[in-house]
Amino acid sequence: MSKVVKNVEYGLEKIFDGAQDFLPLLGTDYVEFYVGNAKQAAHFYKTAFGFQSLAYAGLETGMKDRVSYVLKQGKIRLVLTTALTSESPIGEHVKKHGDGVKIVALWVEDARSAYEETIKRGAKSYQEPTVSSDEHGEVVTAGIYTYGETVHLFVERKNYSGEFLPGFVSWESDYNPSAVGLKFIDHMVGNVGWGEMNTWVKWYEDVMGFVNFLSFDDKQIHTEYSALMSKVMSNGNGRIKFPINEPAEGKKRSQIEEYLDFYEGPGVQHIAVATDDIIATVSQLKARGVEFLSAPPQAYYDEIPARLGVHMDMMKEDIKELQKLSIMIDADEEGYLLQIFTKPVEDRPTLFFEIIQRMGAKGFGAGNFKALFESIEREQAKRGTL
Repeated sequence: MSKVVKNVEYGLEKIFDGAQDFLPLLGTDYVEFYVGNAKQAAHFYKTAFGFQSLAYAGLETGMKDRVSYVLKQGKIRLVLTTALTSESPIGEHVKKHGDGVKIVALWVEDARSAYEETIKRGAKSYQEPTVSSDEHGEVVTAGIYTYGETVHLFVERKNYSGEFLPGFVSWESDYNPSAVGLKFIDHMVGNVGWGEMNTWVKWYEDVMGFVNFLSFDDKQIHTEYSALMSKVMSNGNGRIKFPINEPAEGKKRSQIEEYLDFYEGPGVQHIAVATDDIIATVSQLKARGVEFLSAPPQAYYDEIPARLGVHMDMMKEDIKELQKLSIMIDADEEGYLLQIFTKPVEDRPTLFFEIIQRMGAKGFGAGNFKALFESIEREQAKRGTL
């Protein structure tokens, strides 16, 4: 028997077969980046994005091969990890890919069950169930590989009351710039190689019980020069959403191809973080030096009333203010959304962030695809990679 699940916070309603929801996920626990210099990266995310110091692990805590800084804003936790020795696989990962997402940690009630269920359905093991403990209790973790070298780590923390994880201590800092209004991770997008999208869609369906609830082909996502295809995967309760992109044939090289070339393989392309006031959030981010893609042309903003239709009456934002900040807007049957994309946050043209505010809409801004990708292409042309 099928049932309808509506998740109010994430605005997703869909039908799924309850018998297939063998992997109940409570949310995103944290996202771990492997980086070349975690201390400097932490300073950047605090200064530019308003993250706050949370926890630390390194030589002072008995960690010999790595150091990790944990940052928090709203429900978002970022872990920035760097190698302490030249032999470390962390360093090898950074050498190949540059700074990027290694672990997408998923909060679960039972990490052992999550691991066993996914392994028996074909997942490749990254880490068998492991118990770590300290004076605050214990945490069970277990992990599997997904596309490329990316990992899903299942985290069970129901018997733990500490700040983050055993082995970490509270990170006290005199430098804590104010937050900018980021609330939670709305979705995370992965780029995979030519012809691999459907392979990974099936993997998420078979291994993790996800459902493909939105699809876009190269007829919908294209410009004069390039194209891509995308399918959006979601777990049963709608709290976890993973769009998966692959390149499509075009006159020139697409953004997905550029990513795959410079990341040297599949990986997380961008992280979409939610805010309740995108104008205030983006204004602060720009003032702190975060660089965003250029604004769509005037015609784009002139067409907003027609694009929003009946939702125009509920729109609270001033179009001129949106245009001034280069924020885009789109609508579906349920409402509208506002979104903007940063430029890559490092020198390799790979990882970037999306800031999104949902006003009822459940989609991903399909009406903005053309304007967005033309803006990305302008950046690619500057880099000589189009």
